[in-house]
Amino acid sequence: MTYRWVMSTSIAAESPAPEVEALDTAALDTAVVPRRPLALSPSRASDFKTCPLLYRFRAVDRLSEPPSAPAARGTLVHSVLEQMFGRPAEQRTPEFTATQVGPAWEQLAVDFPDLLDLVPAADMTAWLSSAQQLVRTYFTLEDPRRFDPEACEFAVEIEVAGGVPLRGFLDRLDLAPNGQLRVVDYKTGRAPGPDFEARALYQLKFYALMIYRLRGIVPAQLKLIYLADGMSLQYAPAESELVSFENGVVALWAAITRALDTGDFPPRPSGMCQYCAHQALCPEFGGTPPPYPGVPPRADPGTTPGATDAPAPGTVTAEVAFDL
Repeated sequence: MTYRWVMSTSIAAESPAPEVEALDTAALDTAVVPRRPLALSPSRASDFKTCPLLYRFRAVDRLSEPPSAPAARGTLVHSVLEQMFGRPAEQRTPEFTATQVGPAWEQLAVDFPDLLDLVPAADMTAWLSSAQQLVRTYFTLEDPRRFDPEACEFAVEIEVAGGVPLRGFLDRLDLAPNGQLRVVDYKTGRAPGPDFEARALYQLKFYALMIYRLRGIVPAQLKLIYLADGMSLQYAPAESELVSFENGVVALWAAITRALDTGDFPPRPSGMCQYCAHQALCPEFGGTPPPYPGVPPRADPGTTPGATDAPAPGTVTAEVAFDL
């Protein structure tokens, strides 16, 4: 396994508080959406490893969590970068792309009017300016005029060993002329400090495993881009490492399945508790969880599709090179 940090600015990385990179816009939609069967994503895997009760609150009870201005900004920046790759290469400039922040926010506000309550009117100009700065920082790490992604906002659902269902949402999938694959994920927060790197690497390995089982190709590179401080984490997995990681995912799903069948999701106190939105329902803080609603639907083996909502593949120019 090989990974390294790349910095484009002199800003030092900090150990950040957990940041929601984007809003769950489905939770803001008043339409009734049928529940999908449970599957394991990087976020839900992290929840269970951090605190089984938190996993239950989010995956089983599906308790709402208040949206935040940082999460809304993450959604906005992701949207702007996705739209950028839909334009001709010559229009993918820092100046023009930054001007699209305002229109993109107006569209989000039309689709989800409650978002307007997250940012006071007096703060809106500065808030949009901060989103524009995040967009500009992206261009210090990549030149999007040099390549066309195969897909943006790429949703994947796939089963791995033992019928374990995995679900992920990749910000970008690149395909080089030589057949190499690169997965890119944008983060609007700061890069993690040394004590938090393992969590970032876990997400990368999760995505690498999904692509490996979906395509039969070990990704040549996985890349996390941190826009708040202009840093990126680049990771080159080995096939043997992904097989070993898959065994860990299978064991984790087995533990989750036992908890689902028994309803036993014990709290696990840690420093992360201070950021939890469900302290009022947690026994560690004197609360009482709601009655266990029972085992939610789980995918039947063999029914999980290989990929969903994947845009049609594009053409990658010959200038794409994965700097490993």
